[in-house]
Amino acid sequence: MAGNSQRRNRRTSNKKGATVGSGGQRRRGLEGKGPTPPASMRKGHKKNRVANAQAKQAARRPAPRRGGPKGTNELVVGRNSVVEALREGVPANTLYVQQFVDSDERVREAIQLATEKGLNLMEAPRPELDRMTNGLNHQGLVLSVPPYDYAHPEDLTAHAADNGEDPLIVALDGITDPRNLGAVVRSVSAFGGHGVVVPERRAAGMTASAWKTSAGTAARTPVARATNMTRMLEAYQKEGLMVVGLAADGETELHELDALEGPVVIVVGSEGKGLSRLVGETCDFRVRIPMPGGAESLNAGVAAGVVLYEAARRRA
Repeated sequence: MAGNSQRRNRRTSNKKGATVGSGGQRRRGLEGKGPTPPASMRKGHKKNRVANAQAKQAARRPAPRRGGPKGTNELVVGRNSVVEALREGVPANTLYVQQFVDSDERVREAIQLATEKGLNLMEAPRPELDRMTNGLNHQGLVLSVPPYDYAHPEDLTAHAADNGEDPLIVALDGITDPRNLGAVVRSVSAFGGHGVVVPERRAAGMTASAWKTSAGTAARTPVARATNMTRMLEAYQKEGLMVVGLAADGETELHELDALEGPVVIVVGSEGKGLSRLVGETCDFRVRIPMPGGAESLNAGVAAGVVLYEAARRRA
């Protein structure tokens, strides 16, 4: 028993500890690791995983269309409307033709024109065309027209400067009929104007109807959009343009207006209400067109054409 006790004590007494230092590892293990990082930076944390998932989802989401909700394609429906739009060169991108449609001369012409212009031709069942057009009577033909690429108001004066000419611009205040807009674009093109400005809201835009009425001149005459018409006119005034508003009760008659010989923007109001109050107050001149026949007012397109002709005559 004594021998066993001695051997046990000897093993205990002979146990060796570390013969070299720990290199400070034990001491560093007791030191703090600094402030705790936020949850979003901790790998594996719930908030970090959620943030990564949201980022991946956003990356897969398609980019928003230019112009936001307004940047959607316009649809021209019906055989006559589609053929007329294609004849007038409306900048379409796709022609949808109903499957098993009863073909006639208009359908054949539409397909031929679309093919010549390099448009996409898509065959679709009638229920799909009904859904696309919200149940309108499409007669088996639907033409998709991309959103118009509007210019900036400053682009119009810059274009005139590039040509070494005094700006001749027409601004439309409260015109809601796209056919009137198309007629004004046609007149501006005919008399050497540099473009048309329309308000961004509550006004006619460059739809397929406006493009058709312009008889193709919209391809070479820019149309700009202004967020605020009054501020846009004031900006033109700072550039040296005279602002001339057409009004039935204007203080100056058209033939008395020498301002048409220089840089000018002609403002045309709606046929019923005329110029809005703020726009009228911003004008340098309020001009009336003499009408011996006694008519109370002229269509916006006609009124703009009369003034543009007078401007072109004086500048010739």
